[in-house]
Amino acid sequence: MSKIQMKNAIAELDGDEMTRVLWAVIKEKLLEPFVELKTEYYDLGLKNRDETDDKVTYEAADAIKRLRVGVKCATITSNAARMEEYHLKQLTPSPNGILRGELDGTIFRAPIFVKNIHCNVTSWEKPIVLGRHGYGDVYKNCEIKTPCAGKAELVFTGEDGKEIRKTIQVMKGPGVLQGMHNLDSSIESFARCCFNYALDQKIDCWLGTKDTISKIYDGNFKAIFQKIYDEEFKEKFEKAGIEYFYTLIDDAVARVMKSKGGFLWACKNYDGDVMSDMIASACGSLAMMTSVLVSPNGEFEYEASHGTVQKHYYRYLKGEKTSTNPVATIFAWTGALTKRGELDGTQDLVDFAKKLEKATLDVIESGTMTGDLALLSEPKAEHIVNSWDFIDEIAKKL
Repeated sequence: MSKIQMKNAIAELDGDEMTRVLWAVIKEKLLEPFVELKTEYYDLGLKNRDETDDKVTYEAADAIKRLRVGVKCATITSNAARMEEYHLKQLTPSPNGILRGELDGTIFRAPIFVKNIHCNVTSWEKPIVLGRHGYGDVYKNCEIKTPCAGKAELVFTGEDGKEIRKTIQVMKGPGVLQGMHNLDSSIESFARCCFNYALDQKIDCWLGTKDTISKIYDGNFKAIFQKIYDEEFKEKFEKAGIEYFYTLIDDAVARVMKSKGGFLWACKNYDGDVMSDMIASACGSLAMMTSVLVSPNGEFEYEASHGTVQKHYYRYLKGEKTSTNPVATIFAWTGALTKRGELDGTQDLVDFAKKLEKATLDVIESGTMTGDLALLSEPKAEHIVNSWDFIDEIAKKL
């Protein structure tokens, strides 16, 4: 059998622990027998990031910009315990945070639907993609616990020395204060990422804020989205037969819960933090969620939405074969191969990626699955298997 040829490479970002183990198995069993893989390899394992002072992470980001497509394994963000465990020189930043910053990107997550894993929201027939603005709001806030009565003010001093000053509250006793900010440039990038992703997937784009109450802060999101849509995307959306829809966030939530799904929901940072977990929980599992980082310039980095599965890795080191769910990691690869094929006009690569996705879902729907899915399956799983056997079953389907 002749292998499918790739015209151009994708940036391959390896990771940590159990997902790193399964990354190699997926390549060996599901990709390399069928595709002549062309990748630029970057080892984003924790030790290598530490040894290179994160130079490798920035090199990987540059590769994604140059190649326009990347695929990433789950990685560890270091803390004090990890620093001791891995004998690190220093605490290293989140690699996902570095990649988001370098690509100025937005993360889009969507559940993977299978017939025997039923969604708790019965009206959802298609996945809802959640696009979360990853900048500002409470995540870059400034807070004060005030000890007594007093006057709270919001003050901005411009580069020209001019002041804008507003009274927040004349406080009659102790309380708390919180200051938040956002940047027009970041909101503009977020809007372009969302509109580009909606066009790429040919789905409607929704935005919900509370501009009736937050007339300036939330109103800025509404105004920037509308301006960019009207000037840059309106004609493209109409040609694609999709729409941009704005409503208040509380109305958006009510509509989402009664909808059939199949659209992109663009959310401010805090809203997206909360609502992405709600969608994931309602649909079963983070191991059944796709995740893609999209830049405003149309660069794509695909990854699993979950972590490195630390507990399973420790069991693996003891010689056990764990029942770790590899579906999200498989779909990271299929997403990247699909996008590479679309950009290069390589239809057989796109077709292969879709066949691999179908084979993966067919195995689950036939009643063979990993332990986490067996807890959610209806009807009950016929065969609960370890990760290696699960991947072998997919290979047989291919």
